Amino acid sequence: MNSDALRQPLEDFLLMLRNARQLSPHTLSAYRHDLQGLLAHAEQLQRSDWSQLDQADLRQLISARHRQGIGGRSLQRQLSAIRSFYAWLLERRLCRHNPAIDLRPPRSPRALPNTLDADLTARLLDSRDPDCDDWLQLRDQAMLELFYSSGLRLSELASLCIGDIDLRSAELRVLGKGRKVRLLPIGRKAREALQQWLQQHPAPSEPARPVFLSKRGGALGVRAIQLRLQRHGNQRIGQHLHPHMLRHSFASHLLESSGDLRAVQELLGHSDIATTQIYTRLDFQHLSSVYDQAHPRAKRRRESDDD
Repeated sequence: MNSDALRQPLEDFLLMLRNARQLSPHTLSAYRHDLQGLLAHAEQLQRSDWSQLDQADLRQLISARHRQGIGGRSLQRQLSAIRSFYAWLLERRLCRHNPAIDLRPPRSPRALPNTLDADLTARLLDSRDPDCDDWLQLRDQAMLELFYSSGLRLSELASLCIGDIDLRSAELRVLGKGRKVRLLPIGRKAREALQQWLQQHPAPSEPARPVFLSKRGGALGVRAIQLRLQRHGNQRIGQHLHPHMLRHSFASHLLESSGDLRAVQELLGHSDIATTQIYTRLDFQHLSSVYDQAHPRAKRRRESDDD
């Protein structure tokens, strides 16, 4: 088998990416890594040129890497590199087909979102930071309560204005993804926290003023909100806390109590209910844990397994 018939076109393609397309060193390195894997596979199959590889050969490569634990995104990137390489071979009449066309990698299982259980959430929201002055305490408490009460995204909370909140009717107007507006309820605790904060910084005639302000009087930025929540997570419950963890907890706790997937979808602002269904997996995990701990047969099975 003549390896040069495989290696030389690959090196020529990478040279073109560097000189003609002027790809970054990082991107070029990724192309090289992915295509070296293809080369090793072709050599293992004893192919003498690139036209001898077919879709079954590529499917074998992708399946083998998937069994090794390589994720769907990495496999998709490799297939993209292979498609580009074969498109270049076709342009130069070094091949008559592109075996990577219409080939898709296996889907990776979607990671479950991190959530807080109800007790830990209560501890987070009911605690106070002894090193935090009253001004920051009121603002941060209102942010924490609102994240959990209404299941807001970070960007949605950061962009809230005074005119978006109606404390009398306990409603909140949110501009979400795709510039879609949705109305959300504000829970009692969140409403009380907002009232205390807005009494500290009233703005009845300024509907466009941001709800959450920095010490300088401007809108509190996304990064600043993240850092404040991280601080309270570390100090109040001893773990890292990010805004979406409160959004995920809101969805999980609500679904666990109500079982109403459509309602949770509307409250979260998901356009596709499949996105919301991931919380049913969290709910099932909780039910499975309760079953394993409480059911006599489950206990008996676990004890016998230990023996």
